[in-house]
Amino acid sequence: MANETASQSAGAVEQGSRARGTRQELVGVVTSAKMAKTIVVKVRRTTGHPLYHRVIRSVKKYYAHDETGEARVGDTVRLVSTRPLSKLKRWRLKEVLARSTRVA
Repeated sequence: MANETASQSAGAVEQGSRARGTRQELVGVVTSAKMAKTIVVKVRRTTGHPLYHRVIRSVKKYYAHDETGEARVGDTVRLVSTRPLSKLKRWRLKEVLARSTRVA
């Protein structure tokens, strides 16, 4: 019995040391970068209507944490989910995929 509990606790430690599950990722366009360490990203999704079989486009904006301030308005970025950082921020900037060609 003692060996069984020891092996079970060792298994629990093994599972705890493994990386967490994959995090959600979103790709969108930066619409605002005026706040300190925060960007607003617009994510567009397309879904099919279940009855009419038409394409429905929906847009949602997310507040994301940008520690270094590298993202600018118009950039295409990848976000990754994270723990709540503030009232609205639940996403972090993972990488900038494409830079905007607009000149500020």
